[in-house]
Amino acid sequence: MSGQEAGGIALGLFAVILGGGGIVGALRRRSRRAEIAPTYGATGGIVYTVVQIGCSALLVLGGLGLVVVALLLKR
Repeated sequence: MSGQEAGGIALGLFAVILGGGGIVGALRRRSRRAEIAPTYGATGGIVYTVVQIGCSALLVLGGLGLVVVALLLKR
């Protein structure tokens, strides 16, 4: 495995970890909404949660795509 391949895989895995953290963060915020209902509603509520999960999911998919491309270019 060359340094270029390892860099692509590492960058892809980093993107997957960041995206997963974003999804977990959005779900944790949503589960605490009863405690912070006025603030949650004022900042966008469910719309904010859906957008955050969507963007994080795209980051996860992009990271997985980078890993796949790095592994396919190896051949």
